[in-house]
Amino acid sequence: MCECVFCHKEKIATDFIYEDELVMAFMDREPINEGHVLLVPKQHYLDVDEIPDELLAHLMIISKKIVTALKEVYCPNGYSIMQNGGEFNDVGHYHLHIFPRYAGDGFGWTCGREEKAVNAEIAERIRESLAVYVAKG
Repeated sequence: MCECVFCHKEKIATDFIYEDELVMAFMDREPINEGHVLLVPKQHYLDVDEIPDELLAHLMIISKKIVTALKEVYCPNGYSIMQNGGEFNDVGHYHLHIFPRYAGDGFGWTCGREEKAVNAEIAERIRESLAVYVAKG
């Protein structure tokens, strides 16, 4: 039996805003900004590459509707949708963060100071690997 908190709706101690047979959405308990929502598939997955395409499409469709609602409620300058995978997924269950953004809200990307390579060789390696997965369907 899965011990993941997101696999047990009754263990999620926050307010739900949406649910259907495939996904559920609820308020993040540690919001980046007011209105921060987590959108979660009901079935357990860790990473995006494990999720069936149909479910991923459904997640994106529902995230679009959540963004529309957040725009209506908060009138933000923008919004962010993000997901952390692998060991950076601190819950261990795939989830999308969806939250309103404002100029000067302090949220942003933080990167190390070392210079990263960006070149045609790197692009080619990724392109070749991606072609294999696209061909598999």
